Amino acid sequence: MRKSVTQEFEYGCGIACYAFALNISYKDAVAILGSKQATSTRFWIKDLTSALTSAGLGYAYRYVPPNHENLNCTENSIVLIRRSKTYPSGHYLIKHNGKWMDPWINLAESKNITQAKSGFRLELPGSAMYVIEPKPAER
Repeated sequence: MRKSVTQEFEYGCGIACYAFALNISYKDAVAILGSKQATSTRFWIKDLTSALTSAGLGYAYRYVPPNHENLNCTENSIVLIRRSKTYPSGHYLIKHNGKWMDPWINLAESKNITQAKSGFRLELPGSAMYVIEPKPAER
């Protein structure tokens, strides 16, 4: 299994998922995306989808209605979970080998980015709001 990518900025979970999808380091992802995006408090769905596509990966996004039962995500899908008490701005995770790579898996305990650790979860830690998923290969 590949190594997880830890976010290095408070709002860097999207960047970490981008880095994981491209199999590059967080620092390389920041260099590609630019310091403005890296230090932003937002990583919009359209921006992340566009960045993945610009990097040569075909991705598309879809909205997931509240209380949706069957998420049915493919491998390498990136999910933005809804805002909650634990995740006041939402949180991005990426699916890999049937698990979810979480760029700040100890957020509930640490609350300090310098103590952030990444890892893999069996289930999403919240309700999905958007899914950014690889487009099927064209034939």
